[in-house]
Amino acid sequence: MKTKVGIIICDRYKSCAGGKCFRSMQEREGAFSIYPKDEDLEIVGFTSCGGCPGGNIEYTPEEMIKNGANVIHLATGMVVGYPPCTRIDHFKRFITEKYGIKVVVGTHPIPEKYYKTHKELGTWDSPKWQELIAPTLPDQKTRLKYD
Repeated sequence: MKTKVGIIICDRYKSCAGGKCFRSMQEREGAFSIYPKDEDLEIVGFTSCGGCPGGNIEYTPEEMIKNGANVIHLATGMVVGYPPCTRIDHFKRFITEKYGIKVVVGTHPIPEKYYKTHKELGTWDSPKWQELIAPTLPDQKTRLKYD
């Protein structure tokens, strides 16, 4: 089976080349750890949310689905940037409901430098944030690989 992936990134990082996302997909790290190593993954879309309040969220998934996407990842940048995207949970619910497609929060593992900052700030202390970052929160060794 081949899984076709669409990735939506935070607009603050719109010039990002996607290196950490693509590497973590190949290595099956971070949120990509949900896929078996022998499963073919293909990126069929990569774009930004369009900036606050997320203007591209309304129509970008449709284009990705037309390109064959059967899952959409909301990039790790949405949870590590400061402040983290306050709309990420809404985006996930909206895309799932409107388009009937699986949505995963995260791509690459959270880098150690972001982990430290958000831990000191208490950004992710709530149960909701713990749930949102869980797919991208590996051990320290892996976090350091993505610094």
